[in-house]
Amino acid sequence: MSTILRPLILVSIWTLLGCQTQNDKPPIRPNILFAIADDASFPHMGIYGTSWIKTPGFDRVAQEGILFMNAYTPNAKCAPSRACILTGRNSWQLEEACNHWPIFPEKFKTFTEALPAAGYSVGYTAKGWAPGIAKRNGQPRDLIGQAYNEHKTTPPAKFISNNDYAENFRSFLDQKEADQPFFFWYGSTEPHRAYEFGAGINYGNKKITDIDQVPPFWPDSDSIRTDMLDYAFEIEYFDSHLEKMLQILADRDLLDNTLVVVTADNGMPFPRIKGQMYEMNNHLPLAMMWPTGIVNPGRKENSFVNFIDFAPTFLNLAGITVEASGMQPVTGQSLTPILYDLRNYADNEYRNHTLIGKERHDVGRPHDVGYPVRGIIRNGYLYVENFKPDRWPAGNPETGYLNTDGSPTKTYILDHQKDTGMEDFWIRSFGKRPPQELYNLDQDPYCLNNLAGDKSLEETQMKMKKQLYDELKSQGDPRILGDGDIFDHYPDASPAAGFYERFMRGEDIQAGWVNKTDFEPVEKAIN
Repeated sequence: MSTILRPLILVSIWTLLGCQTQNDKPPIRPNILFAIADDASFPHMGIYGTSWIKTPGFDRVAQEGILFMNAYTPNAKCAPSRACILTGRNSWQLEEACNHWPIFPEKFKTFTEALPAAGYSVGYTAKGWAPGIAKRNGQPRDLIGQAYNEHKTTPPAKFISNNDYAENFRSFLDQKEADQPFFFWYGSTEPHRAYEFGAGINYGNKKITDIDQVPPFWPDSDSIRTDMLDYAFEIEYFDSHLEKMLQILADRDLLDNTLVVVTADNGMPFPRIKGQMYEMNNHLPLAMMWPTGIVNPGRKENSFVNFIDFAPTFLNLAGITVEASGMQPVTGQSLTPILYDLRNYADNEYRNHTLIGKERHDVGRPHDVGYPVRGIIRNGYLYVENFKPDRWPAGNPETGYLNTDGSPTKTYILDHQKDTGMEDFWIRSFGKRPPQELYNLDQDPYCLNNLAGDKSLEETQMKMKKQLYDELKSQGDPRILGDGDIFDHYPDASPAAGFYERFMRGEDIQAGWVNKTDFEPVEKAIN
């Protein structure tokens, strides 16, 4: 880093953190490239040690910046996860926007709507905040600035988007003023389903033997391994456009003062992961790079980082206070102390744990009700409370377990659920759950052994529950304050609203994320 730039940056960060100096300088406002994959779990980037996925773009960002080991979304589904990013608030603080496919409340301004007032050019390509409806005064409201989707390309496999993400980023840069700072959201639609079966093998030169381990909550079969390789192939496509964007920035001499953030919105679209409340769905990949800004690059960061931290970080670096932004109060905390390696941040109580939760994701239960859960991760343990354990967590059997995307893996588990030795796979992915769950993540990262009720861990469970409830109360969570059913009463804005009643009346409803064979009578399913 330049010996001239470093002192200016450090002075700026102290100013932004509220520490006054006699020679305050205006902050050096970075450009920001925010790259978000659609449905990718930790640790599914190469640098985390996953050998069957090659991600040189992500790996470069981590090697030249910071690799985060404990990044979590509060609500692991597309719309609520992205709403948390944009507002800096936990999903249970966002009214309708806590749910999937909501009507986004007008009262919640996003940081991307605040940045233009500070001189930033803001835009995005492909998937921004979605799915749902956002309006202001009855008119469409784009929460992430202007869309850049004009350029198309020939995708390498069926179902991969034809959006030329990198060229659309180039178009965005072409239209902005030369010295204008920018925020750009690269919203890949990969590795969201559907996949072309066998694409990873046929086009990516992959072999089913490349996978060192199939998660033990699924059977180990060739079709499931092939499904995993197709997922890997789509992550690599996301990463290939990230590489191109880094080169575009370098060619324009913009890379040095651009904060590059790479992550995903929720975990992989497979049974027991996407839409559920275990480790592989909420725990996500994250790397950040900023050549003239990050102090001591090339490090791993073990402190907890939450998606609600992005908004205050970006406002902070742009020189905007939350109050001046016009946004609702922010719950997250700026990551600037981590970027600048101010070691006291590790002593922050906020950085030693994280909260997670959900309400309604995809419909498919009677009256479109959700599956409310809250949880806390701390000291190597995950504590989860299921508030409606009488409901089906992945959706009702007779309506296809709609909160689990249709896939070869889902089909295999459903087709073989009654086979000898296969029942546990169905139970873990689709069966009903107890009111409380507790897992030792260090010893049991796949969350297979529920320790709730274990006498030796009674104090641990009690303390985690108390902290969870205390923090949720302080954040005004209706679920804890006695009005949790309000989340079930918010309208679902999707074409599949009222799915259960409509399907049971015989209506042929097209739900693009479920296969026809997923539907099964309750009496056929294991109870």
